[in-house]
Amino acid sequence: MTPDAIPDTASDVPFLDPADPAFSVRSEAVRAARAQSWYARTPYGLAVLRYDPMKELILHPALRQGSYRWPDHCGASGLWAQWWKRIVLNVEGADHARLRRLAMPAFSPRLVSALVPDFQRLCAELIAGFEAEGRCEFMGDFAEPYAARVICALVGVDAQEAPALTEQAVRMGLALSVTYARDEAIADAALAGMFAFSEQVVAARRAAPQEDFITALIGASTDERLSEQELHDMIVLSIFGGIDTTRNQLGLAMAQFMDHPDQWRLLGENPDLARAAVEEVMRTRPTVTWVTREAVEDFEYNGLDIPRGTTIHLFSESAATDPEHFSPGFDITAQRKPHFGFGGGRHHCIGSPIARGDMTEALKMLAQRLKAPRPDGAAEWLPESGNTGPLRLPIRFDPAA
Repeated sequence: MTPDAIPDTASDVPFLDPADPAFSVRSEAVRAARAQSWYARTPYGLAVLRYDPMKELILHPALRQGSYRWPDHCGASGLWAQWWKRIVLNVEGADHARLRRLAMPAFSPRLVSALVPDFQRLCAELIAGFEAEGRCEFMGDFAEPYAARVICALVGVDAQEAPALTEQAVRMGLALSVTYARDEAIADAALAGMFAFSEQVVAARRAAPQEDFITALIGASTDERLSEQELHDMIVLSIFGGIDTTRNQLGLAMAQFMDHPDQWRLLGENPDLARAAVEEVMRTRPTVTWVTREAVEDFEYNGLDIPRGTTIHLFSESAATDPEHFSPGFDITAQRKPHFGFGGGRHHCIGSPIARGDMTEALKMLAQRLKAPRPDGAAEWLPESGNTGPLRLPIRFDPAA
């Protein structure tokens, strides 16, 4: 059988179970399945494992955003599930285009550029808090407060709000893990807290407008194109996405660099490589381990009949490490094809310019100030499927001279 051939029977197609908390998107089981077939069967539908099929299917006109069904797959229907189904990430057609168009000015390059000095000040302040000790718990001492305070700067609130926002975002993030059904009440309560915060911020900004993210979103609602519910949904999504994914991605970056100390030294010596480092980390250790689509009609792809309603998980890391297109290893100097860490197509992450900007500045300064980082005890991890990352990541390092 040629590598791209469709197995003759369903029993010949590899089976993967991302619902198993022990499952890893980077496991030998996934690698073996990718070598056998371009797709696998899962309890949730199909999983796409190779680069070319993912690149094509993420844009396929017969597929819609499928992650809106995630609560259904998990048997969840509470507050978080309802919010998840109506946000810009998961709606389609004219509603999606309208919400995205209205939000775009709030994520403008001008706004991102204006925040870079804030990113740099935050990095310096946080690193100074533990640098002399030569050790830290990276998630609690840097990744979490950095991600949260970036969001505080974005929405224009005092940095003292950061710990509470972090706690709410981490609890909301439990809904994106395979343990969602178990943790639904926690995620729902955290979302309720986020809505209360959003209402306070909007009220304050309506009373005293500023040239910032929140005021830009409020302005988009003045002609009633954004409803009050849509306004708060967008703010909560921006806060949650900005904290949860940036926190996780920075932790994954540090873990990846500890496994590749030569690359960390190279980054410290060449800080201009920080942007490329962000891309290489997101290619090889993305916090969003898959993006989801759903068939809106019957169609055929690569010899496989895909019925309407089929859920298709596009495994980002597996596709972006496909040996047909990528040389093995982790190399921040290599020229690579685009990865899928921010999704793709019309559902490409709207906040990606901010995420790229804040992570670039963080890695640039960390690599110059923390030399030879290495583990300092056992780390704790979210399951390596769904949205993943470290819960705790204790490290040792040599302070810069």
